[in-house]
Amino acid sequence: MSEFHHVSVLLEECIEALNIKPDGIYVDGTLGGGGHSRRIAEKLTTGRHIGIDRDPVALKAARERLAPCGDRVTLVHSNFSEIASVLKELGIGGVDGILLDLGVSSPQLDDAQRGFSYMVDAPLDMRMNSEDVLNAGDVVNGWSYEELKRILYDYGEERYAPQIAGAICRRRDEKPIQTTLELVDIIRSAMPPAALREKQHPAKRSFQAIRIAVNDELGAVAKVMEDAIPCLNPGGRLAVITFHSLEDRIVKNAMASAAKGCTCPPNFPVCVCGKKPQVKLITRKPIVSGEEELERNPRARSAKLRVCEKI
Repeated sequence: MSEFHHVSVLLEECIEALNIKPDGIYVDGTLGGGGHSRRIAEKLTTGRHIGIDRDPVALKAARERLAPCGDRVTLVHSNFSEIASVLKELGIGGVDGILLDLGVSSPQLDDAQRGFSYMVDAPLDMRMNSEDVLNAGDVVNGWSYEELKRILYDYGEERYAPQIAGAICRRRDEKPIQTTLELVDIIRSAMPPAALREKQHPAKRSFQAIRIAVNDELGAVAKVMEDAIPCLNPGGRLAVITFHSLEDRIVKNAMASAAKGCTCPPNFPVCVCGKKPQVKLITRKPIVSGEEELERNPRARSAKLRVCEKI
């Protein structure tokens, strides 16, 4: 387990938000090292906890960490976006709580060979699931200039997307780009001196964009937000932690839409769509980390927790 030690973000806030019943059924769709799951499972008596993760390394660590919880815990190797299929295969018709922590775990960032970090040299990989086919090298060396520019703009919110995409294409025409620090040098070369003096690392936004593209992270978030709410029993809660504005926007809008129900134009005198609210919002504004947690874990600074409850 020493290979995968992840600090659980907003741990107490998540446990409180889920409003755990000892006999309930709960899902942690982003198991990681099992920190959130351990706390959930410890509160169960006759209940059941389902842990899902796409990363086999995380699953192995979580299996060790959750061993004392015995048969209350079931672990599944899958993407959280497949939560409805996972529950169907397990014969579970409804659950009392779902937790999603959408951040990249610290061990994934810190393991040099995974290729997530712009601080150490490694092969261009960035796959959360090592069994997936597409990796960062495929994106950097194979995607068109227009596609690279699009993901840098859309997923990284990188204002120098055209320049960086152009620099990548020129370099790969000479030879394939193979390592993370090689890519960092290319990104630096495309940016003006003023941008290089900014506090944030110049490659941060580009690496985020490529990682999101490799793992189809936004597609997975959109799908799970559509599928998770129908999986909840009445009174069941969905708690989602996001780490950047793109994910948070999807989660916020999905919860707001499910809470609203009616989709008729505002000028309609009566509702004709017949859609009713599915949830009530528990958090009008996102819950964020306090100073004490930020001192222990600076990576929690961008975390936002949103919660809704099935009606």
